[in-house]
Amino acid sequence: MIKENQKTLNYINILLDAFILFISMPASFWIRFHLFQNGTITVPLESYIKLVLLLIPVHLSILATMGLYESLRNKRLYWELWRLFLACILDFILVQTVLFIYKEVHFSRGTLILFFAISFIASAVKRIALRLFLRHMRSIGYNLKHVVLVGDSEMAQQYAKKIRSQKDFGYTIDGYVADKPFIPNILYYGKIGNLSKIVSKNHTDEVVAALSPEQVLYTKDIINVCEKEGVKLSLIPFYAEYMPSNPEFDNIDGIPLMNIRHIPLDNWINAFLKRLVDIVGSVVLIILTSPIMIFAAIGVKLSSPGPIIFAQERVGLNKKKFKMYKFRSMRVNNTETTGWSKNKDPRKTKFGAFIRKCSIDELPQFFNVLKGDMSLVGPRPELPHFVAKFKEEIPLYMVKHQVRPGITGWAQVNGLRGDTSIEERIKCDIYYIENWNFFFDVKILFLTVFGGMINKEKLS
Repeated sequence: MIKENQKTLNYINILLDAFILFISMPASFWIRFHLFQNGTITVPLESYIKLVLLLIPVHLSILATMGLYESLRNKRLYWELWRLFLACILDFILVQTVLFIYKEVHFSRGTLILFFAISFIASAVKRIALRLFLRHMRSIGYNLKHVVLVGDSEMAQQYAKKIRSQKDFGYTIDGYVADKPFIPNILYYGKIGNLSKIVSKNHTDEVVAALSPEQVLYTKDIINVCEKEGVKLSLIPFYAEYMPSNPEFDNIDGIPLMNIRHIPLDNWINAFLKRLVDIVGSVVLIILTSPIMIFAAIGVKLSSPGPIIFAQERVGLNKKKFKMYKFRSMRVNNTETTGWSKNKDPRKTKFGAFIRKCSIDELPQFFNVLKGDMSLVGPRPELPHFVAKFKEEIPLYMVKHQVRPGITGWAQVNGLRGDTSIEERIKCDIYYIENWNFFFDVKILFLTVFGGMINKEKLS
């Protein structure tokens, strides 16, 4: 049933995309020449209609090539919208190239820009609405993918817990086969050897195998059963907790190699884009915040003896040390290189507590960003003393040093600032590192401005 539903959904998607593209052209023509009442019509509406009729099959083919007519229940919304945006940009480039070749046809650039903007926005709204509708239908028991779970490992238990708690994923576990019963309130089908009989008898959409190290020997038999019955098989390795959320594979003469840590910023295009944003953003922010920094500098100088800027050694990209700048918020003391800052800290001045509360003390770090020591967004850098300590105590702690540290980050906008759990911060940092994209940075910056700048530290 799920396959038939997916086919129907694909047909609806294709028809709606074609319809949106078709009506966007006359709508753009009307807005350009009738609503704005500006410009001369050099090409009649009929020519624009012919152009869009030629574009529709090309557009639908691009969407299909980008995987936008496949099942997207496991894909994030930003992944779908980003690919849709790229498809619209590619359409625009193709149309402009064709019109450049046929120079005697003078289509309105304003109309075409409006067309691509309207078609993208309308298609995006359609896809968002469809996701919300499907999420609602799945939460009440419709459009579900029926799964048989294999194995009794810790990962099998985590998978079952996640599927049962997140109904909108659209999965339901009909039952499981394992060496022994271990999941309450889910049907136990018996030993793993019963899988063939269970799959052939039930309308199973997918088999998910989460075997323990001792059960790995069943892998070949499970694969053979699923291929014989034509059922999709997904494997959760027993070492999945050490894997990235989006693993990347290499190939050496037919031998697949899984990279244990996939970092999008290893791609030079992604790294260049992020660095470009850092340079432009830091220059703009230095200019905009210069009055606040002058005020802070005067306040620090008057509050207690000592330098205005506190340059502290931190560990950054590739474990290289650098000097991180801050407005001094504490009295000069002997523990400034090893002491851990507390909510209630006698070393803080009253003015220092105020600028820390509002994150004003962090503003000089825009110069660190401009220098290349830091990024606007990334894991917060730590003192060498604590890096050496946490390296031995906290799993995966050193992964954060594979990207530039940031002024703000995913951990900070989730409330993990100051004297908070290092373990939880690292989980957020690793999630950010493995799932980085341009829009994720934009989201974090937005959340920082609207809610993440106020520190939870006490003023006293």
